Amino acid sequence: MTALDTPPGVVAQRRRRRAILPAWPPGAPSPFVLLAPLIVVMAAIVGYPFVQTVVLSLTDARLLAGFRASHWVGFENFAYALTDPEFRAAVLRTVYFAFVSVGLETLLGVLVALLLNQEFKGRAFCRALLILPWAIPTIVNALMWRLIYQPDFGALNAALTQLGVLSEYRSWLGDDRAAMNSIIFADVWKNYPLIAMIVLAALQNVRRELYEAARIEGANAWDCFRHVTLPVITLPLTIAIILRMIEALKVFDIVYVMTRGGPANATKTISFFVYQESFSFNRVGSGASYALLVVLMAMLLVLIYVRMLNRAEANQ
Repeated sequence: MTALDTPPGVVAQRRRRRAILPAWPPGAPSPFVLLAPLIVVMAAIVGYPFVQTVVLSLTDARLLAGFRASHWVGFENFAYALTDPEFRAAVLRTVYFAFVSVGLETLLGVLVALLLNQEFKGRAFCRALLILPWAIPTIVNALMWRLIYQPDFGALNAALTQLGVLSEYRSWLGDDRAAMNSIIFADVWKNYPLIAMIVLAALQNVRRELYEAARIEGANAWDCFRHVTLPVITLPLTIAIILRMIEALKVFDIVYVMTRGGPANATKTISFFVYQESFSFNRVGSGASYALLVVLMAMLLVLIYVRMLNRAEANQ
């Protein structure tokens, strides 16, 4: 496409973007010189460990041997990882955790944001209260819910038995059919405020006149949400979902504190699988290969995230 074939709207957009970006002052140091300290720090804390992980994944290194007795095995670790039924099971558990937890967080976050966007007495206090679960450290949150799920004196069993829902106390984290869902519920309680705050911030861009005009035209609450609210919150909501999916695929701390991957490996996610392979079973080489596969899965979501940001910038 030549310059003559470029649509006028694209040309105007490029001119606006050039006008917004300030010109680099003549005689000033190169921007790469200013970024050099950051590049060195990132190379030290991210680049070197990543390269070391790649090297370890191609060996049979063991932790207690100090990596000295390792032998080069090439891609054998990756070939075994792709055919390992336990790893595939951990992937399925992680995908289930990610989709269910993020899905519930999205649903609950949008509903809470819509509620807090309405005018009512005490709205400011409720908005401030919303951030508390998200501000609690994950370890503290996991310990709190572990006590709530406690089979002998936990608050959940006490409440459900007094309400008549349960006839006897239940071991929520000791049941392989309920353990994962119990962890998901604890994770949703902590992280739904993040999505709610992002959606609530996006809702501030919706003018009240649009809702009033829609109601005059006969639109109900669902029509107002679908045609007025949803187009405004779609982009920030999508970005929030992708960020939460990346975090959910890496889940480790809440699983480690609440169940240690049990019972019967029912909550053994990918990150916990890598942890056991590397530090419990002393197989650092194969553990590194599993970790790199997790990185590749996360990178796919990162690419989607970057593409969404570029699309948003192009539409501005």
